[in-house]
Amino acid sequence: MSPGDELQRRIVDYFEQKLGEHGATAQGVDWNSEASQVLRFRQLLRLTENGIPFSITDFGCGYGALADHLLSLDAAVEYFGLDISGDMVAAAGARHLGHSSITFALGNVPDRPRDYCVASGIFNIKLDTPNQKWLEYVLGTLDVMHEYSTRGFAFNALTVYSDADRMRGDLYYADPLEIFDHCKRRYSHNIALLHDYGLYEFTILVRKAVG
Repeated sequence: MSPGDELQRRIVDYFEQKLGEHGATAQGVDWNSEASQVLRFRQLLRLTENGIPFSITDFGCGYGALADHLLSLDAAVEYFGLDISGDMVAAAGARHLGHSSITFALGNVPDRPRDYCVASGIFNIKLDTPNQKWLEYVLGTLDVMHEYSTRGFAFNALTVYSDADRMRGDLYYADPLEIFDHCKRRYSHNIALLHDYGLYEFTILVRKAVG
């Protein structure tokens, strides 16, 4: 087993324990509340264009909460959820039976490109992984999201501007300016950094030129 495989296994164990404790809820994917979860989704979906049908890959989809949110919006969307936890994928699939436009799969690389890729919370839990090694994982994942999106991608991360007395050693706090600069130089000229929605995190939107 490679170091990367071992890290992935530990992350899967962490989230499957949360799912076992809390079920298919916000706490089951280690969020404090459904309200903060929805707030994050709203930031990520600012990437899309209102009223225009789109396809989307949800990296680290968990039990499919983003799919639920899209259903509540009555969005014209083809949704594909991807997760490295078999338990999460099973829970997501069971909760969305009968929705032909919503599918889930186990893995860390999509089956094909779609209009957008989004990731909510997958960069937060590093356990005891050194920060530099975790940053390499983050940047490598962004490369995959870039490769498998045609119109753009979006993601969030905890911020280094968090209050020091509330920061935890098992969480990864990214420098939003460093990540913004990386995305600007590597992926697109059209980048938005959102750091104004009341949580100890930021969201980055990467819009690609189309046509």
